[in-house]
Amino acid sequence: MKANRNALLTSGFCGAGDEKIFQLENTFGAHHYDRIDLVVRHAKGCWLTDKKGDRYLDGLAAYSAANPGHHHPVITRAVVDALTQNYGSVVSNVVFTDPLGVFLSKMADFTPQMAPRFGEHGNKVLPKNGGVESVETAIKTMRYFGYKHKGIIDGQQEIIVFDGNFHGRTISVISFSASQKYKQGFGPLTPGYVSVAFGDLQAVERAVNKNTCGILVEPMQGEGGMKLPPPGFLKGLRDIADRHDLFLACDEIQVGMGRTGKKFCFEHDMIVPDGVILGKALSGGLLPLSVFITNAKIMDMVFSKGSDGSTFGGYPLACVAGTASLAVFKDENLAGQSRKKGEILKEKIEKIAARSPHVKEVRGKGLFIGIEVKQGNAMEFCRKLLKLGVVVNDSHGRTIRISPPLVINEAEIDFLVRQLEKVLVE
Repeated sequence: MKANRNALLTSGFCGAGDEKIFQLENTFGAHHYDRIDLVVRHAKGCWLTDKKGDRYLDGLAAYSAANPGHHHPVITRAVVDALTQNYGSVVSNVVFTDPLGVFLSKMADFTPQMAPRFGEHGNKVLPKNGGVESVETAIKTMRYFGYKHKGIIDGQQEIIVFDGNFHGRTISVISFSASQKYKQGFGPLTPGYVSVAFGDLQAVERAVNKNTCGILVEPMQGEGGMKLPPPGFLKGLRDIADRHDLFLACDEIQVGMGRTGKKFCFEHDMIVPDGVILGKALSGGLLPLSVFITNAKIMDMVFSKGSDGSTFGGYPLACVAGTASLAVFKDENLAGQSRKKGEILKEKIEKIAARSPHVKEVRGKGLFIGIEVKQGNAMEFCRKLLKLGVVVNDSHGRTIRISPPLVINEAEIDFLVRQLEKVLVE
C-alpha cells in the first residue's frame, strides 16, 4: 500500500540507501536467513515502512513477537520511562530489583497453577532472553525431575518430542530436530530424545520406557507447517503423563499470549501442563524476554544456587516491558480480538481457497493461519505478496504463514484478503 507522497519520508536509524544496507549485511553478517529485499525503516501497529515511504502490512508479526502491534504506545512509554528515569540498566544478579520482582509476580499469576497434581503451591518463574533459552530451562527441569523425582540414573533420562518440531537452534535443541539443515555438520549431537509422529498418541505410548522423564510439545506447530494436532491430542498427552508420572511441558513461544484465540493454546484441549514456555510477545516485541513457568514445588526441587543463571535473564528493562505487555494483553483483550478476527479472516481465506487452483488446505486457530499450496512453492507466493504490500513467509516451503499482529483491524484484514486473492486466484 502506497503512503501519502506528501508525508515525511522515513529514513529510520540512518540515512543510508537500501543497497548500502544490503551490502553491509551481506559483507559483515552470517548468511543464515533467506531474506526478501525489503529494508524496514519504521514499524508501527500492523505496518512496516521503507525509505521511500511505501507501507507493507506485517503478516508475520515477527513470528508472534509483535502480537500487540509494533511500538505499542503503552509498552513503548514504559520502556522510555525506565531509560530516562534510570531504572532500566542491567545490574548484577547479586542484588534485587523491583522491575524483576513485579514482573515475576505478574507472570506467576498469568498462568493457571502449573502441575496441579503436585499441589497448590503457586507458580515460580525463571526468566531468560530468547525463547530457546527457556526451552533449555524446560529440558533441564524435565531431566532433573526424572533424576530426583523418578530415580532415573543421571545421564539416561529421555524426553519424548515430536516430528516436525521447532524449539530453536541451540545444540541440544537441534539434536532432536527433524530438519537436517538445522543439524548437519554440527555434531556430536545431544542424546536423550525420542521423536514420534505429531498427533499420534499410540506412538507416544509406545515410546515410554523406564527412562522417560518428560514430554515436550508445541500445542500447534508453526515452523513445522502450521499444523494442528487431532482434537484431544493434548488431553491424551496429559493422561499419558499422569499415568507414567512424566513432566509435560508446552512450548507456547509462538502460539501463546492470545495468538490462537485463547490466552494459551493448551486451553483449547482444556488441560494444564506441568510447565509452560513463553517468549516473543512477552515484551511486546521490543526486547528479548522469555520465561519458563512451573509449580513452585518443582522449581525449588530443580534449581538451587549456582545451578542456573543469565546476566541479562530478567534484567530490569525487559521486565518493565514484560509487565506493560501483560497489562496490554488484559486491558485490550488480545486473546478475544484474535479469536474474533481469526474467525473472520479464516472464513475469507477459505472462500479464496475454494476458487484457487493453487491451495491444498487452509488450517489454523485465531490469527495463526496456514495456507498450504499444492506445488510446495509457498515462497513464490510470498514474494508476489511483497510486491503487493504484504510481508509474509513460508513454513517448510509448503505453507504460507499468516500471523499478523492481534490488533489488525477490519480495513487491514480486507486489504490482506484482497492481496491474497490476487496471487491465489487471479
